[in-house]
Parts: sequence; structure tokens; C-alpha cells
Amino acid sequence: MRQVLLLFLLLATALQAQKLPTRIISLVPAATEMLFAIGAGPRVVAVSSFDREPAQVRTLPNVGALLDPDVEKILSLRPDLVVVYGTQRDLSQQLERAGIARFGYVHGGLADILKTLTGLGAATGDADGAQRVVTLLSASLDGIRAKVAGRTRPRTLLVFGHEPGTLRNLYASGGVGFLHDMLDVAGGEDVFGDIARESVQATTEQLIARAPEVIVELRADDEAQPDVEAWNVVPSIPAVRNHRVVVLAGSEMVTAGPRVAKATERIARALHPEAF
Repeated sequence: MRQVLLLFLLLATALQAQKLPTRIISLVPAATEMLFAIGAGPRVVAVSSFDREPAQVRTLPNVGALLDPDVEKILSLRPDLVVVYGTQRDLSQQLERAGIARFGYVHGGLADILKTLTGLGAATGDADGAQRVVTLLSASLDGIRAKVAGRTRPRTLLVFGHEPGTLRNLYASGGVGFLHDMLDVAGGEDVFGDIARESVQATTEQLIARAPEVIVELRADDEAQPDVEAWNVVPSIPAVRNHRVVVLAGSEMVTAGPRVAKATERIARALHPEAF
């Protein structure tokens, strides 16, 4: 009887293993980074046209992105799991009709990044790898919180976009989302924290009224030139008057993936250099 039970368990395990995806496509750069971090990277066969990290993805086929997924190319690559944005409903329905499993990525805060890592681990059979990454990320974020604990939290404007050379079409972090959460962990008070949106298109008048003590600009491009001079048109803002406009460049600064702890520490160092 014991041998029969053991045989049954081995068979069940083998059947389960057969269901695990071996050809994965990701249309979400943050999720792509997660897949590689948890150990599923070797099974990723294509990525979006915006994927750049990790370096291995730069040689993989591109299959479009959020607004222009190439369904024909996706199907031709015979994936058994496709990571899509939760808003890509048409694509998800087409994949369902083709019998291809989907993982719906939903943008959110730091807690959602940890949940997504866990979910991807379950979907790909890399639960142990996902748990390892979640544990390391959580510990790193807790370490940053501890370093800045008890320090005065400067009123901070977290900017992730505006027209070069001017402050037109300026977008900043609102009171929800991973950028806001990163700023909170880093020991800053979000000047738009009372607005329950991930992004706020701010006018010059609003910036002056909110009077940030520190301005942190995030740039995805490592080679982007600092655009601090644009802020000289609003010298009454404390951050400008006191020369506390900081530019932090790097794709990790705007990607809700496994490098968020690194990005958060960079913000914390800009706000509280004395703590490091």
C-alpha cells in the first residue's frame, strides 16, 4: 500500500511539473525583471519593445507593448504563459481562445510588488525563488526605514517627467503607488500625498503653493542630462532657493520591480545623507 501511495505521489508531481510553463512571454518590463530574479529567466522567450533589464533580454524577440501587442508574433512563438497588463483585455481574450495561460499584471504600491513576485513564483513553479526575493526586498526596505526613523521628514516633490528645459507638462507622484511608497520609506513627506492618484500633472502655481523643501527628479535614462536649470523660474520654492533639487537617473528609479529597494535607498540618501 505504501509503495502504491508513493507511486501516486510521484505521478502527481510529474503531472504537475508538466503543466509548468516552459515558454514565457512578458509584455511588462517590471514583470520581466521579476521573472529573471526568481529564476524563470531561462524560460523567457520574448519580451516587450520597452524591455532593457536585465541585459539578457536585449537579445530576445520583441512582441510589442501595452498599446501595440503583436498577437500574430506572440502566437508564433508558442508560449504557454504570457504576462500581460491587467488592462489588456482584448489580448487576454485572444490568448484565452488560443488556450494560452495568462498572468495579469496590476500596477500598484510596494506591497503589490511583493504580491506580484509571489504570484509569478506560483505561476511559473519558482515559488522558492520568489520567496527568496520577497524576503530580501522586505529586509532591505525595513533597513532603510530603520536608518531614517526619527529624522525630520522633508516635504518632497517627486517628479518623473516634464518638458526639457521648462516645467511644462510636469508630472509628479501623488498619494498612491510605488513611487509614493518609496518616498515614504525613504523618509520624505510627499507634497501631493493628499491626492489619491499615482500621478499629478502639476502647474507652477501648485508647485509654489505646495512649497517643497526637496525636489527629486527621477529619470529612466542613465545618460540623461540633469535639467536643474529649469527650476530657476520658481526661485521662491524652498528646494530651489536652498539648492536642494536632485536628479536620480537609472531605470530602477521608475520600474516597479525587484530593484525598488536600491531605488528607495538612493532617494533616502538624497533626503538624509547624514543617515548613510
